[in-house]
Amino acid sequence: MSRPIIPAELVAPVFNPASFARRQNVEAIFTRLRKDYPLAVVEVPGYDPHWIVTKHSDVREISRQDDIFHGGDRSKTLISQGGEQMVKEYTGAQSNIFRSLVQLNPPEHGLYRAVTADAFTPQSVSPLEAGVRETARHYVDKLASLGPSCDFASDVAFHYPLKVVLDLIGVPPEDHATMLRLTQWLFTYADPDLCRPGSDPTDPAEIAKTWNIVFNEFKDYYEPIIADRRGCPRNDVASMIANGKINGCPMEERAMISYYIITSTAGHDTTSATTATSMWLLAEQPDLLRRLKEDTSLIPAFVEESIRWTSPVQHFIRSATEDYNLRGREIKKGDLLYLSYLSANRDEDVFDDPFTFKLERKPNRHVGFGYGGHVCLGQHLARLEMRCFWEELFPRLNSVEMAGEAQTSQSEFVSGPKSVPIRFSMQ
Repeated sequence: MSRPIIPAELVAPVFNPASFARRQNVEAIFTRLRKDYPLAVVEVPGYDPHWIVTKHSDVREISRQDDIFHGGDRSKTLISQGGEQMVKEYTGAQSNIFRSLVQLNPPEHGLYRAVTADAFTPQSVSPLEAGVRETARHYVDKLASLGPSCDFASDVAFHYPLKVVLDLIGVPPEDHATMLRLTQWLFTYADPDLCRPGSDPTDPAEIAKTWNIVFNEFKDYYEPIIADRRGCPRNDVASMIANGKINGCPMEERAMISYYIITSTAGHDTTSATTATSMWLLAEQPDLLRRLKEDTSLIPAFVEESIRWTSPVQHFIRSATEDYNLRGREIKKGDLLYLSYLSANRDEDVFDDPFTFKLERKPNRHVGFGYGGHVCLGQHLARLEMRCFWEELFPRLNSVEMAGEAQTSQSEFVSGPKSVPIRFSMQ
């Protein structure tokens, strides 16, 4: 069967973190790909060839078959050949520095996911609402104290989900700033404002260097906590991980540290990005704020459409474990596939008028939390956090407008606003 090739010059910007600072440019590339190259191969110099998966149905078909499309045999995120070789040098031939839930394959993935899964079910998350709402109220009060203007991203959105998640893990408040710093180094290694000091984003191997530094800093931080929680367990997620068993045995060390890393980073960063984007929308669309103030029952729909609209996780990489026919194309065993969640969430075949933010969008089958066995473990908590925040804010927020140009982080992996300057009035 045919193996269509995407012109490298068309898709090369998607391999460049700086491109994502102008989201509309990247969206234009994926719009072209969905039309002319919905499933095709690209060969960008310095990278192994990748199938670029742009269509919603294809992303879901791959995502629901974890046994055929592995997430941990090769790097789970886009990395150059030189970077991947450096990762193997750091890890002793493994393709991922991290062995978190996103990098684990079945059946190992299911065993590790089960360690904390019960803490994040809708039934377990619901009783957390009072505490989450109290934290939301605190940050709404903080926003009011900053008036009449602030940078909503860096002053509020970065910190609210961070506190919710780190409190659940059991990280003391005095260490929250450290967790935010490491999160930004990990997800925005190439952004000049958020990257690790001294890093060189022009170095193709920089991502591997940064990942290794971040892993070791988290390891140094969490090792004393692991020892403490094993000796004296508490009612927190840190204790669940420290005492978790896989087939009756303690977790493998790299996987355990990675478990702490993913909960301490992905657990809040994507929610922060979505919350900041939501305020950006409100500041540019006064009618949207008016509708939500008049009818707060629309808030869940607002949250859901905000997740689709933001799509903070840009992509993941899968590798085929066997030959597979998809969209009439023959995926070969060992082939790499770049799954674009951003493109899937703009797919014209699934979302009517996808480049318009619509409160009334129903059903909203976005893949902002992924899909299948690797669907985000914390999705119900994230929805609760955002719902509580807006329910607390809208009765008090009279008006909001942009006070400057918003800025999006430079990251081809997890990307969201790093600056949302606003002017506002509150009760």
